[in-house]
Amino acid sequence: MSNERTILNRLYPTTKFMITLTLCLAAFIVPGYWFSYSILPICMVLAFFAGSFKEFSNLAIKALLMIVVFIFILQSFFYPGTDILWSWSIFSIKREGLEFALFLTSKIVAVASAFILFFRITKVKDLVNALEQVGLPSKVTYVILSTLQLIPEMKKLTHIIMDAQKTRGVETEGKLLVRMKAFLPTLSPLILGSIASTEERVLTLESRAFSANVKKTSIYKLEKTKNDRRVQVLLIVLLVILIIWRVTL
Repeated sequence: MSNERTILNRLYPTTKFMITLTLCLAAFIVPGYWFSYSILPICMVLAFFAGSFKEFSNLAIKALLMIVVFIFILQSFFYPGTDILWSWSIFSIKREGLEFALFLTSKIVAVASAFILFFRITKVKDLVNALEQVGLPSKVTYVILSTLQLIPEMKKLTHIIMDAQKTRGVETEGKLLVRMKAFLPTLSPLILGSIASTEERVLTLESRAFSANVKKTSIYKLEKTKNDRRVQVLLIVLLVILIIWRVTL
């Protein structure tokens, strides 16, 4: 399934953000933690139809598993309460702590899953283009663009430096101590390479009259379609229904 051919990927960036925002708000509107946890499989289904299931699942598991487990254990053992369910030595799990841990981790899973889905199905250039069409200054959108691309570019540069070290006979794989020794020499070229890349960007932007106080035009344009309007209306109706249901409940 091609990512570009799916309806979800062809939606306007603001529409995709409305989907993300609706999932986040629904997690806080619906009481309890079961629905909030269900946001993750819902996002997995959406990612499957968007053709990004594998990437989304890997990123969601790597980003959420350790954080959620750590917070869950921490809150279960140290949250104040009186109803003790299990205890050993100075450690004890209380019912109040367990309930709060479930509540807190469920919200983290819901919000993180929604935003991971958003960035998996939305191209950075589409997001920046949509923000510029809304009226944000180009300098602000460039800061957003450079921030979102910072980590992937540094990761790519790190791999290039590590491959260069391999060709010179430096051990970069194996035990943790070996990897740490191999990583430390990469810091200097990584920092210098990032600075050089920043200077190149400045020269490139100035050569394209980025700081010129004139109206900018772009060949790449995004347009909203009927599907965007339908999805936006559907999301608003769902939110209204959820709010009315919660108030009456």
